Amino acid sequence: MMKKHNLILFVLSITLLNSCGSAKSTLKNIDNTAIKPVVRERQFVLTEYATDTKYGYNKDYPINLGFENETNSPKNITYFFNALTGENGEKISYKKIDSCCPFPSKKSVMGAGTLDIYEVTFEDSDKKKILYINIFEKGKVLCPKGFLIKKIKIN
Repeated sequence: MMKKHNLILFVLSITLLNSCGSAKSTLKNIDNTAIKPVVRERQFVLTEYATDTKYGYNKDYPINLGFENETNSPKNITYFFNALTGENGEKISYKKIDSCCPFPSKKSVMGAGTLDIYEVTFEDSDKKKILYINIFEKGKVLCPKGFLIKKIKIN
């Protein structure tokens, strides 16, 4: 019984090692030259809108916010969502609902990253949108389709 159990564990271990070692990234919009947006009043200062409908909505075209190490990057998620409103100017709320889609990353202590999946809801509406966010890799940060850039109040 014990030998069979050890054999199963050995086969599973080899399978996992092989699958991790051969994993390739499917991310299409990584840009290591991208510059982190300016932060003002706890939000990114976004200046451009995405023209590609896949941006943020497709796991191969996530919103790449990995401008710092993975421990500090979650604040970039807050800055990003604070910069958005709904397409009619309504307030939004967001919550992480899952992680998915492992990919190799030199910017992770584990050597791999995952995408975070966020559900976005709109004030006074049942409408929801799902966005994919990557805190490990860099890319140009844009306002996704279906959202507006929140205006920053200048004092």
